[in-house]
Amino acid sequence: MSGVQQQPIDALRQAGGGASQALKATPTLNATVISYLKRVFLTHADQDGKWSAGQIRRFIQHVQRNDDATPAAAKLFGEDDGEGRIDVNDFLAYMTSEDSAITLPWKTCDLSWPLPSYFISSSHNTYLSGNQLYSDSTTDAYTNVLLRGCRCVEIDVWDGDESGLSSESSSDDEAPHASDHSEKPKKRHAFSKLKHIIPGSLSAKLERTSLGKERKPRSTSKGELEAEPVASLEDGAPNIVSEVAAFEPRVLHGYTLTKEVSFRHVCEAIRDSAFIVSDLPLIISLEVHCGADQQLMMVNIMKEAWKDMLVREDEVKEGALPSPNELRRKILIKVKYTPPDARTTPEADSGEDDGLPSDKPPAKKPSKVIPELSKLGIYTRAVSFKTWTQAEASMPAHIFSLAENKFLEHREKHGAKLFSHNKDYLLRAYPSGLRIRSSNLMPTIFWGSGAQIVALNWQQTDAGMMLNEGMFSGTGGYVLKPHGHRPSSSSGSTSNTMTDKTLNLKITFLAAQSLPIPPGDNSSKSFRPYVKTELHVDACNSHALGRASSTDSRDTSIRHKARTRTHKGTDIDLESQQVSFPEVDGIIEELTFVRFMVKDDELGIDDLSAWACVRLDRLGQGYRFIHLLDAKGRLTEGNILVKVEKTLTEDSVPV
Repeated sequence: MSGVQQQPIDALRQAGGGASQALKATPTLNATVISYLKRVFLTHADQDGKWSAGQIRRFIQHVQRNDDATPAAAKLFGEDDGEGRIDVNDFLAYMTSEDSAITLPWKTCDLSWPLPSYFISSSHNTYLSGNQLYSDSTTDAYTNVLLRGCRCVEIDVWDGDESGLSSESSSDDEAPHASDHSEKPKKRHAFSKLKHIIPGSLSAKLERTSLGKERKPRSTSKGELEAEPVASLEDGAPNIVSEVAAFEPRVLHGYTLTKEVSFRHVCEAIRDSAFIVSDLPLIISLEVHCGADQQLMMVNIMKEAWKDMLVREDEVKEGALPSPNELRRKILIKVKYTPPDARTTPEADSGEDDGLPSDKPPAKKPSKVIPELSKLGIYTRAVSFKTWTQAEASMPAHIFSLAENKFLEHREKHGAKLFSHNKDYLLRAYPSGLRIRSSNLMPTIFWGSGAQIVALNWQQTDAGMMLNEGMFSGTGGYVLKPHGHRPSSSSGSTSNTMTDKTLNLKITFLAAQSLPIPPGDNSSKSFRPYVKTELHVDACNSHALGRASSTDSRDTSIRHKARTRTHKGTDIDLESQQVSFPEVDGIIEELTFVRFMVKDDELGIDDLSAWACVRLDRLGQGYRFIHLLDAKGRLTEGNILVKVEKTLTEDSVPV
């Protein structure tokens, strides 16, 4: 039976970037919303209560700032009464179309630039269904994020179950001490590590389980540590390379209580969902904790599952990395780089540090990545970061990975070097291991410093994932960086000027309908909603524009936020309340976000009911519907009618 489970139907309607713009229509209108829209129509109508073709065009072009050649607009022009005029019902039909969504349709970006010129929608510890300590690892998690538009997933791979095997395992071949690699000491180490960060009550319970009981390591002689090197694929090794082959690699979060899943089943799940929503390249970020034999099995499994989806060595182009357009329907493997003149690298994983308190033995030597596996990292060769001047830092296909705190440290101390590096080369940033509840960093800060791959915990709907939706909604998972954040065009035809703007934004809240109630609430009778609006300008606070940088990704440096009054019920008249953000300078439209949150006004913490997030350059003007997602990131029938007035003045800054 295949390990690929049924695809979650809700994923296509869930936040992440995959949701279709066609889902952003408003099929029904309540009486309050209709009342406001009728007033809008009559404000622009002639004495007979109708609009001429010229009035239709002026409303669409000058009030809504929309294209008058869309299917919905064409239909509106075609609804005239024979004299080129429309009535209020025709207007209401137009306003229920996707043309009135607050998020403007994605205009396909230029996909011909090299890979480092794009922000890429990315997942962290993709296999987890919940928190970082004791949730399940599932194949459904991969299916879910891929159907939501994710283009970079992570797999942590460990040796398969060693029950019944002799001590001559692949781990033994790589380790200075056999006990360092045996499964039982790993469990003891996991408990010791977790005791630092979990509540005392849970710690006491775990002490009584097998995880908290010390096991003696297997005895291994010195001779066994000096085993012969494992045969390579080039040596003609068969698919089943040793006794270990009976136990395939597994995927889990090491040194925790998380449950495992088969590596083969993960690869099959990825194969089945990789290119359903987007045909743009998918990056697989491998964290390899396996011995050599099991690494050979990994290679075989990936080649068997992904076949022609993998980039072949004979397809490689020298020099700059290829573009997303050249890599459509291709899978790229990010794995530790093994130099051609070396059989192995010093460590097996990508050099990531989870940031957790650790009592790992200092003498422990990680497993080594074998050449056969390393060769699969054709355009994404993971290299441990040491300095910005290390030899690999100018290798076109290298990719550094930095934990959020390390990234922010470099942003503060070496911001110009970080920004310059990220114009030409890939860099992945990922959350601190201390985020055990799977909370997220604020991706805007990392995007602002040029990081292409900002990995997030997709199982959590928080500010980080909301901003990710704002960046990638409907895009296919790749967004071209703004001018000044990518390399200069070799032809010189493209300006490398960063455009710094001053924003004046006013939003008038008119009415809301079908608001979802917070999770756990069973009735709308006690629901007291208000709308909170935040303008995120963190990413614009860039060293490239001569500004100071924040040193904490959890402090979003939001200087602009406002809220409406509290109301009651799920269908409400917002009474034309206004929020304004005047004269906000230093704005880069592509890196600025407007986030709307509907919250329940109650004692203590106000629960989140619904939300939406829009990138500033895609924020529609005029009369718009904010289509709301619920607290789990699922598209709802709830929406808010608003009027948006936005003006920007430019001031170019050469970089």
